[in-house]
Amino acid sequence: MIQDGADMLDVGGESTRPGAEPVSVEEELRRVLPVVQALAEAGVTVSIDTMKADVARHALAAGAKMVNDITALRDPKMRKACAQANCQVCLMHMNGEPKTMQANPYYDDVVEEVRQFLLEAAIRAEHDGIHRDNIWLDPGIGFGKTAEHNLLLLKHLERIVDLGYPVMVGVSRKSFLGKIGRDGASVLPPQERVSGTLAAQTLSQVKGARIVRAHDVKEARRAMDVIEAVMAAP
Repeated sequence: MIQDGADMLDVGGESTRPGAEPVSVEEELRRVLPVVQALAEAGVTVSIDTMKADVARHALAAGAKMVNDITALRDPKMRKACAQANCQVCLMHMNGEPKTMQANPYYDDVVEEVRQFLLEAAIRAEHDGIHRDNIWLDPGIGFGKTAEHNLLLLKHLERIVDLGYPVMVGVSRKSFLGKIGRDGASVLPPQERVSGTLAAQTLSQVKGARIVRAHDVKEARRAMDVIEAVMAAP
């Protein structure tokens, strides 16, 4: 992935897909620590994807440089650990918990509600000692949101970019992309969602997103390089 153009690798030991069951701190540490340490020792910039403060502390000690938390540092102990480590953090919006978040997600105004949630999370993080320059925001595409919610967030992504923090978007191979243009009775499998992924990632970049979380690194890197060149042209 690094050879294909990734700038950072995100390592997680607990699935956060819809319906996923949680795992213990001990099991999560068993899964991630050897990987984090080996990558860090090889000179790779590593992000630890976790909701648990204990996992974050151990991963940061092992060489991780960022904490990617789908609960937006809801736990005060997580905020304390990140502040002490002076690491980067990614604050993501999620409606509910992974196990139940797709049961019946509802918003009066999804763009404004996600925007306000992320702003409040960022202010809380800064209040607890995390430097503003270390904070990224993620609207949480697919985390407690319908396909329509996801499309609205992408269409109006500049509303979140305007908050002034770097914005990360994770749309890679997500199920809503496999429903677009279909008859409603079928969904494209993940491996056939790459072109849709690149379209959504490109739109996000044009709208101001600075970080893309991707499975298909080579394709994403090439698309990002083209958009960057176009936008930089005189």
